[in-house]
Amino acid sequence: MNSFGTIFKVHIFGESHGACVGVVIDGVTAGLLLSENDLLPDLARRKPNNQKGTTPRKESDYPIFKSGIFNGKATGAPITILFDNENIRSEDYEKQRDIPRPSHADFVAHQKYGGHEDYRGGGHFSARLTTALVAAGVIAKKMMPNIHITANIISVAGESDIDKGLQKAIDAKDTVGGIVECIISGVPIGLGEPYFNSLESLLAHSIFSIPAVRGIEFGTGFKATEMFGSQHNDTIKNMQGETSTNHAGGIVGGISNGNKIIFRVAFKPASSTPKEQESINQKTEQIEKFSIKGRHDLCVALRAPVIVEAVTAIVLADCMLLEQKISRVL
Repeated sequence: MNSFGTIFKVHIFGESHGACVGVVIDGVTAGLLLSENDLLPDLARRKPNNQKGTTPRKESDYPIFKSGIFNGKATGAPITILFDNENIRSEDYEKQRDIPRPSHADFVAHQKYGGHEDYRGGGHFSARLTTALVAAGVIAKKMMPNIHITANIISVAGESDIDKGLQKAIDAKDTVGGIVECIISGVPIGLGEPYFNSLESLLAHSIFSIPAVRGIEFGTGFKATEMFGSQHNDTIKNMQGETSTNHAGGIVGGISNGNKIIFRVAFKPASSTPKEQESINQKTEQIEKFSIKGRHDLCVALRAPVIVEAVTAIVLADCMLLEQKISRVL
């Protein structure tokens, strides 16, 4: 449900307009030097930072350690981190309570939880909870200093020129999607447990926990369908597993092969669009026209790279612990 991982285990909690969001992280290496300052750079990357196309909502996102840290080091016990919600405008959601946003979790959450869900700002379904994922990702990265994870947005609204893609959204007064590419170096051979815990399966599982994700492809991805097998095959050059090409994206048979792991993630346009739309009124059961009020991103993919890095690091840290490639104690 709200937990992920086997040894390096992450449990997230909170709501967009509740008192806070937070995370409990188990399996952190005892003795790992850790302070609030370690988390701040990646948390800052997740913020809007006045970037064109992002929400005007601003939160300090200052991490509050509640357990698992003593004398500036991880104790080996679960680490609890809280992030207070300080800038909420719940009244923006009162008027649309009865009208679920199309392609948003509003309707299914209402049905699944019998109307008891916290609907303000999407509640537990909000991307606000990715703050907790980023925090866990920072710690996972710090446990793997030889593995380097870098994600970047490579297109918006089908345009490689990000500003041009964003301008499409601004001109249309609508939202647009985007693609984020992630490249990981330094991953040893042997991570992944086929069949159901293959490395692609675990990465895809974690990536789809990020709101608005609609697809993932590894290596050449869907373009592989246009190639011959002899073209797609990656020739092995040495006993370190280095290959002449990397169409597989660094994973073969569900196991890391020592090459760079490369994958791309597709993010849909945010469903909270300022354009007038239609939806059903859950009280009257009649179709009504409405428009979204509140503070939302025109392109959620803009702030996604650091989140993609975080969930990737969470998966890899867990796999590294399972393979005993990370010590449980420093």
